[in-house]
Amino acid sequence: MRVLVTGAAGQLGTDVVGDLRSGGHDVHAVDRTSLDITKASAVDQAVAGSRPDAVVNCAAFTAVDRCESDVETAHAVNEHGVGNLARACRSTGSHLIHISTDYVFDGTLDRGYREDDATNPQSVYGRSKLAGESAALDVLGDDVTIVRTSWVCGEHGNNMVKLVHRLAAQDTPLAFVDDQRGCPSFTADLAPALAVLAAERPGGVVHLTNAGSVSWYGFVREILQACGHDPARVQPISSADLDPPRPAPRPANSVLDNVRWTSLGHRPLRDFREPLAELVARL
Repeated sequence: MRVLVTGAAGQLGTDVVGDLRSGGHDVHAVDRTSLDITKASAVDQAVAGSRPDAVVNCAAFTAVDRCESDVETAHAVNEHGVGNLARACRSTGSHLIHISTDYVFDGTLDRGYREDDATNPQSVYGRSKLAGESAALDVLGDDVTIVRTSWVCGEHGNNMVKLVHRLAAQDTPLAFVDDQRGCPSFTADLAPALAVLAAERPGGVVHLTNAGSVSWYGFVREILQACGHDPARVQPISSADLDPPRPAPRPANSVLDNVRWTSLGHRPLRDFREPLAELVARL
């Protein structure tokens, strides 16, 4: 395939580019400095110039708390930028793989969220990402595949594994919330799955995470253990005890049920503890 990857210098984008290239695909990688997706003319030029079979959009404004005070930027990137990509893809007949988030849900369900469950975002970030999903679907219909994922971790960029790995080497008290639950998603597994979806182009919404759900407190215990430290070093707290409190509300339940991925004939991604151990070894 010929694939255009936006946000190619980010945590996920870096691994998407690497996986596609190792698979022999022709990859045109652009980061924020070489393509600002909020500029429609620049997006049109980039897509028309490369004429890709698929565009994998890893570009996003993901600073969840900053979105609360910078609503304009959140919607410029996460909504209008996605619309720009969708319209450019329509002009070239390219399929769009757009990365979205668990934050489109309110987190009140007592089971994992399926692709057809009602959305109800509670934060500016979540609302801007849902608006981006709608923008892409309105323009492209079945020619866009929206991939919702959560708690992304990888070798590149900042994430919880790197944070805990760094803190564990210090004599720092650790306390993480035990009332927010989700599924960690490792780019080492997520990136190859996105390459599969870029080739198959199923359209619609696909939830895609590693297997296994855990609270942030439980996840930190797993990270500490993988790093060779005592998991008992971390203490559980509630979200209400965070000091200072987070500006953006988080879904209490972020678990995404990967129903569509398995219905397409694919095996579930590995239990998150396996890629966690591999990532810690690389760090």
